[in-house]
Amino acid sequence: MKHAFIFPGQGAQFSGMGKNLYEEHAQAKELFEQANEILGFRITDVMFSGTDEELKQTKVTQPAVFLHSVVQFLCNPEYRPDMVAGHSLGEFSALVANKTLAFADGLRLVAQRAAAMQRACEMNPSTMAAVLGLEDAVVEQVCATITDEVVVAANYNCPGQLVISGSNAGIALACEKLKAAGAKRALVLQVGGAFHSPLMAPAQEELQAAIEATQFNTPVCPVYQNVDALPYTDPAHIRQNLIKQLTAPVRWTQSVKNMVADGATQFTEVGPGNVLQGLVKKIAPGL
Repeated sequence: MKHAFIFPGQGAQFSGMGKNLYEEHAQAKELFEQANEILGFRITDVMFSGTDEELKQTKVTQPAVFLHSVVQFLCNPEYRPDMVAGHSLGEFSALVANKTLAFADGLRLVAQRAAAMQRACEMNPSTMAAVLGLEDAVVEQVCATITDEVVVAANYNCPGQLVISGSNAGIALACEKLKAAGAKRALVLQVGGAFHSPLMAPAQEELQAAIEATQFNTPVCPVYQNVDALPYTDPAHIRQNLIKQLTAPVRWTQSVKNMVADGATQFTEVGPGNVLQGLVKKIAPGL
């Protein structure tokens, strides 16, 4: 019997997140205050009492979700993962949980990632869309027929739910074609850009230097990484996969299936919200 710990990504944020941790745990308060210092602004004010609009700013959202997840994990010493994984941004939280990254290093990388992604979004106005009710292969085929715009599969969330990413025109065209191919829904998302697509290349280049300058340690358990859904314990491989992550799809369905195949019988989602619990139930209904 193995216990998997999983960590959510952008979109899980809510006003008031982490406030109870701050008030109830001395260690949590210390970590949150350290984060305020590292980031150069009081992110705790936005997390605990900010509006949804304020929380939606990329420079806030990514560090906020990371902080909530990591602080919650570190304040529960009984959490002993046999394996970890995180959805997109959540992979950074997972890497702190399995001791690949130190808390402060993880937070700095997440802040740099958010800023780099924001700049890439401003350079290339772009978006994402959720496609429901089609086989992954059909979605991939439809995306492949659009050659004069960027459109790719970005998040393999669970069977029958795939998020695509690309230029505004490409996504609009893909949604039309996917509905014609039988999708129950093809819904454009309220996101700032085409995450996990080639349009994130400028952000990837920027983040690569920061990742290469950061200390990566040998983890206490494997991390199942987004780029290929496979388990890794070698710091050099983990580093390379993290660099590739911004332009590669998030293979969440495959990651969960591989964790189950490798003996995971229990999953604990650490951080805000319960989106990943819902996805795991659809991917592996017996758990």
